[in-house]
Amino acid sequence: MSKVLENLFYTESDEWIKVEGEIGIVGITDYAQDKLGDIVFLEEATIGKKVKKGESVISIESVKAAADIHSPLSGEIVEVNKEAVQNPQIINEDPYGKGWLFKIKIENLDELKDLMDAKKYSEYRKE
Repeated sequence: MSKVLENLFYTESDEWIKVEGEIGIVGITDYAQDKLGDIVFLEEATIGKKVKKGESVISIESVKAAADIHSPLSGEIVEVNKEAVQNPQIINEDPYGKGWLFKIKIENLDELKDLMDAKKYSEYRKE
């Protein structure tokens, strides 16, 4: 069973976002990293890039597949996890911690209502 953390919001495309004031920390879920398998490449997000909710921001590649990572909310990319870009396997090891992908300055907190909480995401991912 994949790990789902309580204090995060989730997308149907398996991204999570942790909201700290007007900053959102974005990563992929434990389910997503497990499905991808060994992650070998993480594209570096462009700082200063403005993104819309649901828009593809970067790509991630594993030994099995490549996938687009979408922004859970609209805003501006303000920070990139350089450690994850250089050592993408930390996304497999710690998807909710050291394996975060980028930070975004949130444009509209109202968009959170479109995301799932931990309970809804767990139900969504029950197969």
